Amino acid sequence: MLSESSKKVAGGALLVAGTAIGAGMLALPVVTAAGGFIPSCFIYLICYLFSVATGLLFLEVCYWMPQNANLVSMAYHILGPVGRVFAWILYIFLFYSLTIAYVSGGGAFVTFAFNNTIPMWAGTLIFTGAFATCVFIGTKVVDRVNFLLMIGLIGTFLLFIILGTGHVKLENIVRSHGMSALFALPVMFTSFSYQGIIPSLHTYLDRDPKKVRSAILIGTAIPFVSYIIWEFLILGLVPIDGVNGLAHAKDQGWNAVEPLRYLLNKSWLSNVGQAFAFCALTTSFLGVTLGLLDFLSDSLQIKKEGLKKLFLCALIYIPPFIIATINPNIFLRALGYAGGIGCVLLLGFMPTVMVWVGRYRKNYTTVAKQLSGGKVMLCTLFAFIAFELVIEIVQEVQKLFY
Repeated sequence: MLSESSKKVAGGALLVAGTAIGAGMLALPVVTAAGGFIPSCFIYLICYLFSVATGLLFLEVCYWMPQNANLVSMAYHILGPVGRVFAWILYIFLFYSLTIAYVSGGGAFVTFAFNNTIPMWAGTLIFTGAFATCVFIGTKVVDRVNFLLMIGLIGTFLLFIILGTGHVKLENIVRSHGMSALFALPVMFTSFSYQGIIPSLHTYLDRDPKKVRSAILIGTAIPFVSYIIWEFLILGLVPIDGVNGLAHAKDQGWNAVEPLRYLLNKSWLSNVGQAFAFCALTTSFLGVTLGLLDFLSDSLQIKKEGLKKLFLCALIYIPPFIIATINPNIFLRALGYAGGIGCVLLLGFMPTVMVWVGRYRKNYTTVAKQLSGGKVMLCTLFAFIAFELVIEIVQEVQKLFY
């Protein structure tokens, strides 16, 4: 039998894993396909290690803060007013980018469910309206809906593995082009993002550094293994080239399971994949927008009640709905913006610079030091962040000319 302490660590690890695994998973095989399976696994490993390192840096900052401090208050405490404004802008940018991606992807699922007999804007409206209503009603409804979706997520993923493994073509797996895999970094950052829950995890695990470290290490390993399995299945089932291949899916802004509808005669496997994708996207949508509701309520000092809450929900859902309606294929691009700019700066750069300032400028205690390597390690993280931003810039320049 597990002790109460071990149960809490396990719960914390699942919280980390559940936060990381989401709709970004649907984009990963599409954006990594050009690189191939082996190079992509190497990039997954790098992003996994980066997510562990930045999570530990956030944990270190938590020990310098009063209990229940959030990301914005951390930035203000260590970096001053400029840091608070920078963190606030990045938070809004990240969460709105994610919401736009999820609204776009959710609309596509609803339209498909109606056999494309309704326009995309109507599918987007139905998806947004249905699940925005859950968020408006309250956290209890979101918890219940999310619980059902998580059961569906786990069940359909396991079923997809069982049913799909026998149809994998190894010739699709062995192809590789290492440099192309680097361009998947922005979406990968999104897919390994969990760092925002570190303050809550820190409190939940009684501010015990060993417990939180264990939860981070175990929790981040779960999405890493899951992504490798998912990558193997999708790249093995769907060819890269050709009509409705993964390259075509990327051009069309599709998610990873969309090509299965056209390429497999086995509709049951495609349907399982679609069900998994819907559950993954919707759980992410609920979590992100619920968090955004709380953030806006706190930041704007608007209570979540009555017409005031309706106004907050309008701020959250109407702009993404309009953008997704104007550009219904924005799913991959919005996830790229979220990871390439929002995640890498808010969840990568911010903890690194806060620890640098805390350790070497403000001389905060190093008793709670979580990541070894000193300035060399922090400079390595800064260099990787700069490299990822260069990748994002190169991609945007390419989109202007091609």
